[in-house]
Amino acid sequence: MGILIVTGTGTEVGKTVVTAAVAAAALAAGRTVAVLKPAQTGVAPGEDGDVAEVRRLAGEVTGAELARFPEPLAPATAARRAGRAPVRPEEVAKAAAELAATHDLVLVEGAGGLLVELDEAGATLADVARLLDAPVLVVAQAGLGTLNVTALTAEALRSRGLRCEGVVIGSWPSAPDLATRCNLADLPRSAGAPLLGAVPEGAGALSSSAFRAAAPGWLAAGLSGTWSPERFASRYAAEPYGG
Repeated sequence: MGILIVTGTGTEVGKTVVTAAVAAAALAAGRTVAVLKPAQTGVAPGEDGDVAEVRRLAGEVTGAELARFPEPLAPATAARRAGRAPVRPEEVAKAAAELAATHDLVLVEGAGGLLVELDEAGATLADVARLLDAPVLVVAQAGLGTLNVTALTAEALRSRGLRCEGVVIGSWPSAPDLATRCNLADLPRSAGAPLLGAVPEGAGALSSSAFRAAAPGWLAAGLSGTWSPERFASRYAAEPYGG
């Protein structure tokens, strides 16, 4: 897995923290890692963006950002309102391929969900994945409502001939409710792909050393971690109705 596309089922689902966790686990396994952010929105010049946050949490990764737009909008809209050229899939694919030539793993973190538009032609992160022939990791919410958006994201991937590597829950609550616990079994069915991890809520507030030490324990072996979906599910198994 030289290049992995990281998308979310929406905004604020924990995509950047999951990207950092995957990077940290790969570094701990002795791999070299680069993180590419095609379009950073909602961040002013000079402010830290998602790449800086990944580097703070994960450690010595190579970071690259292709464009930055000040308003917190979809990249295509943010670029248009800023009067600047948008980022196009071909640019992203070229940058990712160049990083892959010198790194074991390149993580391409999108903005928002899979089909958020990058440019005025309607190109999306899915087009980037197609150009790179790269698998897509889906970051999903834990609780009620996540099954529908996860299934829609997975369906969009399949319809484009793209492979869903798996699903990672971006913020697992300390006291999960019934829907959240049931979703451990239901998310893989909705995605048609395995559950590959669950990052605890508040992980992004950990110190860098604590984050790096813990990250492999949040992710399955396919993401260089030690997390077991079976053990995790058994810990939070929901009792049958009336039981």
